[in-house]
Amino acid sequence: MADRLIYDDEFVARLTENAGLKAFSGGVFVPTMGGLHEGHLELVRAAKGLGDPVVVSVFVNPDQFNDQADFEGYPRRFEADAALAESAGADVVWGPSERDIYPDAFEVPTPDLPRVGTEPGLEEAHRPGHFAGVARVVRRLFDLVQPEVAVFGEKDWQQLQLVQAMVDRDGGPRIHAVPTSREADGLARSSRNERLSQAARRKARAVYLALQAAAAANHPSTAEKMMREALESHGLEVEYAVVRSSTGLRPVDDFSRPSRALVAAWLDGVRLIDNLPMPVWT
Repeated sequence: MADRLIYDDEFVARLTENAGLKAFSGGVFVPTMGGLHEGHLELVRAAKGLGDPVVVSVFVNPDQFNDQADFEGYPRRFEADAALAESAGADVVWGPSERDIYPDAFEVPTPDLPRVGTEPGLEEAHRPGHFAGVARVVRRLFDLVQPEVAVFGEKDWQQLQLVQAMVDRDGGPRIHAVPTSREADGLARSSRNERLSQAARRKARAVYLALQAAAAANHPSTAEKMMREALESHGLEVEYAVVRSSTGLRPVDDFSRPSRALVAAWLDGVRLIDNLPMPVWT
């Protein structure tokens, strides 16, 4: 059975000095917000193949929610999540409290955001303050766990690029990216999928269909047009449907370099995001 390190207020001072987790430093870290599903378990299994020990954190970070209702409605089921993480090979499942992460004893700083978190006009434009919260909690978690490798999924592509840019600039663990986990019809696995009605769930596959259509296009502008049409024809409200450079998320004029199609759309009050790499034409 994995160790379950569940801290409360009396351990805040120890956490500040990285006590408790110190014995597990140098391993492989999988940070999560809980609500674990098969996609998370694929991250844990990938981590298990990279080294030991594997530490999984479960923390719903209030800093990265710009919608209080979304924060309050996010699934919280630590015991079930811990059991799932253990089944996938986690050696440690850590469920810190908010005070463990943001103790009153000192201010946890927010790192300066790299350009990929401030300029693309994607997630940062539609979720003000989101990436500041992500950057703050990721840096704090890295400082506490001190892993050699940290594992992230590709579904939150802009977030992945933000974390990679932070590590490149400030130091930290090696970032290992795992391809997006998908349902049989292509829908990216997400804790928020649980909120979809049966009818909406059938429509949601349009997100993956839109990305596939983009991959068949011969120009980025055509790809963007095809994605938007596919999403809107299935009743989704589009926030963005764009093709950008893979790392900096800059607009591109052709497919001569690695690029990514990225989508954010609403369906039945649920926000869905996804992305897919575009073929490189030489």
